[in-house]
Amino acid sequence: MAAPARIEIDLRSCTEVFSRPVGDPDRTPRHTISEVAAASGLTAHTLRWYERIGLLDPVDRVAGGQRRYCDADLHRLAFLGRLRLTGMSVADMLRYVDMARQGERTYLERQRLLEAQREEVRQRIADLQATLAVLDYKIDLYAGKVADAAGTPVQCQYHRAEEEQSA
Repeated sequence: MAAPARIEIDLRSCTEVFSRPVGDPDRTPRHTISEVAAASGLTAHTLRWYERIGLLDPVDRVAGGQRRYCDADLHRLAFLGRLRLTGMSVADMLRYVDMARQGERTYLERQRLLEAQREEVRQRIADLQATLAVLDYKIDLYAGKVADAAGTPVQCQYHRAEEEQSA
């Protein structure tokens, strides 16, 4: 009698799934709250709060009541983390998640929400680039790397009135 063929499942670790949320996620509840907290950088309290307010679907639990997250939860958390990095409010994240739960009929609304957020990010990037240019100029000025129109290095002399005007 032949032995049954061994089935190997290539399950990625919690950290791998969170850092590379690609493909069709495994929906087997297997990651503990401490694993998810370590992988995501969120606290267990924040993870429970995300579930309570509806950013995460209700998380499966094992016999002792301990939460077990599946890869789909990690995919959602990774995306929510990206949205937070854009400065999106929790209210808008909730709005997005609610629309996602409604399915394809909300694609256009979700697209518009993300486009508006993208525009805010682009504006913040432009503001940061302008700020970086000012910092670079000041650093170069203090390092003696700024030259006048004739090419003569400008000597940085501290004059309170000038500094206050250009600061």
